[in-house]
Amino acid sequence: MIYVLEDDNSIREFVVYTLCHMDLEARGFERPSEFWNGMEQELPSLILLDIMLPEEDGLSVLKKLRAKDTTKELPVIMLTAKDSEYDKVLGLDSGADDYVPKPFGIMELVARIKALLRRTENRADTSDDGEKLTAGLISLDTKRHIVLVDGERISLTLKEFELLHLFMENQGQVFTRDQLLNRIWGYEFDGESRTVDVHIRSLRMKLKDAGNQIETVRGVGYKIGD
Repeated sequence: MIYVLEDDNSIREFVVYTLCHMDLEARGFERPSEFWNGMEQELPSLILLDIMLPEEDGLSVLKKLRAKDTTKELPVIMLTAKDSEYDKVLGLDSGADDYVPKPFGIMELVARIKALLRRTENRADTSDDGEKLTAGLISLDTKRHIVLVDGERISLTLKEFELLHLFMENQGQVFTRDQLLNRIWGYEFDGESRTVDVHIRSLRMKLKDAGNQIETVRGVGYKIGD
């Protein structure tokens, strides 16, 4: 089940219609109050969340979701007309797993939804096969989904955690943006590299003093130094 919280009737109805005709259950909500009522009845597998909403904005809704034990790990994709890097970082910092700026292609949106659902299912399937990794000041526990920086626990989104995990498993290896899109988001590079760049920037900010361990290899991509 996918919940779509979007106050634009044409967009909401089109997205719900398309998802339902692609073997994905979907339910639309115009207002956050209706959405919260729906959450009490049934928890979805993924949420599409607009930022500009009546009653309360999407970032407020997202923060409430991440504050509850029952919903803190629900996959969330932000749908927003705001396309500035600041707004993207703000959404990711609040706990979004991905973002799709409007106007968007419906097939791209469906691809991102399916990719995120696959990543979430794969993470659940391998949750018992834990390992602990270290890189400089950073420690990562895959089983407990915990990241420590110099002993201090850091809260990351699913995508930020997976990026860091990939880098720490392959210290010294440089990953291009298209490799990261394919490995972490599950879809092919289409010329839009800002998705990766914004997530890297958000991850560096959260890692604080250890953020500079994620190095930019100019003209190529990113790595954690060996």
